Amino acid sequence: MTTMFVRHKVGDYAKWKPVYDALGPTRKAKGITAAGVWHDAADPSIIIVTHRFNSLKAATEFANSEELRTAMAKAGVISQPEVWFGEEVEQTPY
Repeated sequence: MTTMFVRHKVGDYAKWKPVYDALGPTRKAKGITAAGVWHDAADPSIIIVTHRFNSLKAATEFANSEELRTAMAKAGVISQPEVWFGEEVEQTPY
């Protein structure tokens, strides 16, 4: 399983979130199996998003998609997104 992590700054979370939500069907069609949204504890305008995929190929295709670029612009992303990918090795519940 591959997780795509994205960190970027938004001008207005209230504007960003509906655009993110509207992209839901596209995210699912492009292979996302789960997602999460956080904001930085020190700066709520910094958003951290995770998307899980069954493969690195699907994750990189989504990361490079025109749909994602268009949605980020429409949603008011005001910084260059930081994107990285991780392969889950272990998860331990406590």
